Amino acid sequence: MLEPALERSPERQERFETSSQIPLEPLYSSDDLVSWDERERLGYPGSYPYTRGVQPTMYRGRLWTMRQYAGYASAEESNARYRYLRARGQTGLSVAFDLPTQMGYDSDHPMAEGEVGKVGVAIDSLDDMERLLDGLPLDQVSTSMTINSTAPILLALYVAVGKRQGVPPRALNGTVQNDILKEYIARGTYVYPPKASMRLITDVFAYCTAELPSWNFISISGYHMREAGATAVQELAFTLANAIAYCDAAVETGLDVDEFAPRIGFFFDSHNDLFEEVAKFRAARRMWAKIMRERFGAKKSRSWLLRFHTQTAGVTLQAQQVDNNVARVTVQALAAILGGTQSLHTNARDEALALPTEESAQLALRTQQVLAFESGVADVVDPLAGCYFVERLTDQVEEGAWRYIEQIDELGGSLRAIELGFIQAEIQESAYRFQREVERGERVIVGVNRFADETPVAAPPILRVDPSVRERQAARIQGVKARRDEREAQGALEALEQAARGDANTMPRILACVESLCTLGEISDRLRIVFGEAEDMGAL
Repeated sequence: MLEPALERSPERQERFETSSQIPLEPLYSSDDLVSWDERERLGYPGSYPYTRGVQPTMYRGRLWTMRQYAGYASAEESNARYRYLRARGQTGLSVAFDLPTQMGYDSDHPMAEGEVGKVGVAIDSLDDMERLLDGLPLDQVSTSMTINSTAPILLALYVAVGKRQGVPPRALNGTVQNDILKEYIARGTYVYPPKASMRLITDVFAYCTAELPSWNFISISGYHMREAGATAVQELAFTLANAIAYCDAAVETGLDVDEFAPRIGFFFDSHNDLFEEVAKFRAARRMWAKIMRERFGAKKSRSWLLRFHTQTAGVTLQAQQVDNNVARVTVQALAAILGGTQSLHTNARDEALALPTEESAQLALRTQQVLAFESGVADVVDPLAGCYFVERLTDQVEEGAWRYIEQIDELGGSLRAIELGFIQAEIQESAYRFQREVERGERVIVGVNRFADETPVAAPPILRVDPSVRERQAARIQGVKARRDEREAQGALEALEQAARGDANTMPRILACVESLCTLGEISDRLRIVFGEAEDMGAL
């Protein structure tokens, strides 16, 4: 018989488990760690296996980079938002591109109709990129660009703007996502078939290794798989399996693992289950260190480090009672910080309704700043280390992720597992199970299936994108084409096509194209001529 103070209230769920269906005991003690080798499994911050963090001093030495993912409508409007956020303490840029830009279509293409500037900024040419980055010193700011199929083009545009600012490529600092495998799994914004896409990705690897030593040329993303319904364990496993595939491809081209591994970054989601998220991040570092040292034979300690950006979970935000989203984002941000993230984006309260307003974006940034400067959470390195529950959960998350990686290896690797639909099916099953739990009331969503308002509440003011942005972009494209040297532009496109047909690195040719004022759509179309387009990969 439970003591009265410990009796279960009607609000509590009958099952106690994490999102990955790891059962939770009511109490943890040292008995749960009886087989735990502290030196091997935990270690010290900044030392292998990096369970406790990649730097010895972590946030006591330097806070995480505070990024706010932003971009909408035109380059000028997005630039104004970046300036607004930088003036309020943002420490790194994070650029969102619209769907036509992600899919390799110019704004005046029929496929772009209705989508220009809607979920990010429209970038058609070097003219747009210069406007986007106007007044932002590229030798002083770190920029993250969330772009995949057209990543080589956007990276070339960034390099070209830097050169026009007088900033050499070696001085540029930032990240390009460049992760196509998760597009086949969870987002669907792929253009070329898998083999061609992997070719472009490894071209970026090689180019950046030689020319952009401070640039992170891939950010391997679990975020989008998690948003599609993956559990924490699945997010970790599938992200690392994709990372293995990229490393295999790079090694096959002749690149040395210790040359490219230190520039690989990761991008994770952070959900509401505070302790499972912390465990996921700690397990990720430990697993990656082992993969790089034992599977790939990396010799340099910098190659063993898993450095990651975190974004709070957009899929958890609710249109009902939008102020509750501030609490959700705070918990998620706290998990990322306790888990040792290197940079963080906090979602805005109104993102279940529309792109964030300036005011809600500022509140999201202030949430990070309160955690950094008022909560004390950044004052101690890995403050949850040694917690019986967290250490046991870290082990369990890791064990579950290894099981998935073993299955994927048996199928022939991540790309083959995607082609067979294995990863997509696993995520679909998890998403379905979660939704059924919500519908049955077994999983509580505050303000949605419990504690809902009896009377409708007026929605807050939301940001609306002016539909005339497409016409303005189309006029700009025509203006760029009218003033460029057409012979030079067509010559650059022809040289790119020839490089794509052979085995030369495409990045220098893409850079020549953008500097000749070729548009993103023109460059993408030349690559389509050579590579073709991907068939439906069953992305979620």
